Parts: sequence; structure tokens; C-alpha cells
Amino acid sequence: MVLWQLFKTFFLMGFVAFGGGYAMIPLIESAVTKYGWMTAEKFTNVIAIAGMSPGPIATNSAILIGYSVDGFIGAIIAAIGILLPSIILVIVVATFFIKVHHHPIVQSMFYGLKPIVASLIIYAAISFAKSNQLVTLKVSYHSVTLLLIFGLSLFALLKLRWHPLYVILLSGLVGVALYS
Repeated sequence: MVLWQLFKTFFLMGFVAFGGGYAMIPLIESAVTKYGWMTAEKFTNVIAIAGMSPGPIATNSAILIGYSVDGFIGAIIAAIGILLPSIILVIVVATFFIKVHHHPIVQSMFYGLKPIVASLIIYAAISFAKSNQLVTLKVSYHSVTLLLIFGLSLFALLKLRWHPLYVILLSGLVGVALYS
């Protein structure tokens, strides 16, 4: 029953999610909490690992969640569930899209989807911040240092144009130094 739920959940997400893996995070989080597959803290850790791992974050997340739920078989079932819709959709859409991609309605539809993708990514960031108590009215050493790491990481990415891998590694090392 759990394996079927894993497959069905990730299969449906694969069909309805637009905007890539980061835009899917709120959908994945909703399913994880709905079915009680893991705590919010464990889910946040899964997303962190999935984001740092090579490959698409949605697929990595599905595999890690599947593994957490039912071991190796759960990981395979979740991976098939999240990947199969993309395979099906690419084959179907590619055959028709070539004929209609220049149509103004089709172009307008894709133009209209851009803002929702950005809002889903921002929603995921805010949701993570809340679940990890990064957004709090209480000022403490922990909250100040977390905000400082966030601010400096954002600065390094946007202004200094550092590669995200360097920012991730440095943030991890700062975390070890501050919180160990």
C-alpha cells in the first residue's frame, strides 16, 4: 500500500508540476506531511541533500523520500513515479508542440506561467525558513547567525558571482564552526 502511495503521489506530481524541481518542493512537502512520511525537519534535510547532489532536485528528493519510507524498493518506486510522467509528456508534447509553438495563445500561456514558477520557488524558501525557525520574532545567537549566513551567501551569489558549490561548501563549514 505504501509503495503504491509513493508511486501514485510522485507520478501525479510529475504530471502537474511546472517550473522544475524547486517549484515542486511545496507539492512534495505537502505530500510528505499529509502521509506522515517524515517530519518537517527531516524533509528539510532531504531537500538540502537533494539540492547539493548531482541531478534534478525533484528526482533526488523522490529517491531520498522513497528510501526513507521503504528502503531501496521505495527509492526505485518513487524514482519511477517522478520520472515516468516526464518521459510520457515529452514524447506526447514534442509531437504536437512542433505544430503549434508559434501560435500566439500558446506563447501567451507560457508567458503567463513564468510568474507562478517564481512564486512557487519563493514560497518554498519561505516555507523552509518557517519550518526551520529561520523566520522568528525572537532574536537569539542562532537566529542572528542564520540570517548572517543567509545574507552573506546571497551577497556572494549575486554580487560576487561565486559559484554555488563554493557558497554551499563555505556555508557548511561555517555551520560546523558555529553550531558544533
